[in-house]
Amino acid sequence: MAPRSFSWVLRDHLAVCERPGGYGASHRRVRRTEEIVWIKAQGFTTVVSTLAAPHNLHAYDEADLAWRHVPFTSVDDSSAVLGKLYPEMRALLGAGERVLLHHNEAGDRLQGVVAGYLVYAGLVHEPARATAMVERLLQRPIGPIGRELVGVAAKLTAPT
Repeated sequence: MAPRSFSWVLRDHLAVCERPGGYGASHRRVRRTEEIVWIKAQGFTTVVSTLAAPHNLHAYDEADLAWRHVPFTSVDDSSAVLGKLYPEMRALLGAGERVLLHHNEAGDRLQGVVAGYLVYAGLVHEPARATAMVERLLQRPIGPIGRELVGVAAKLTAPT
């Protein structure tokens, strides 16, 4: 069973979704297990969680699925978090890993992180274009929080 809001960003390399099993009161352990089985069956090699707390990480260990935890909340310094997250993602993708990135929900924060990554990695040169692409991919508009993250990402320098 595919996680909710699952979408490919870079086909067969990078995808996003909401937290496996759901978030908040809608989280279900059985659903989480089914979704992690699906994630492994799709060939994902690493899950990157940006949840504030280390929820679900033990479930990835139990499924023998590699994971990275880069907490990202509304009070965190966006430049610092993205400055850590983006090089990790770039290294994983550069090593041929199949990466699934998730936050609690596939909302503004996750969309902004993904659109920002496209700019950071030099895959899309204009922040507005990256924003529009991610809006189409995830079929929802990016609000002010996400747009701000794309702007922050545009100021970060990716290693060459």
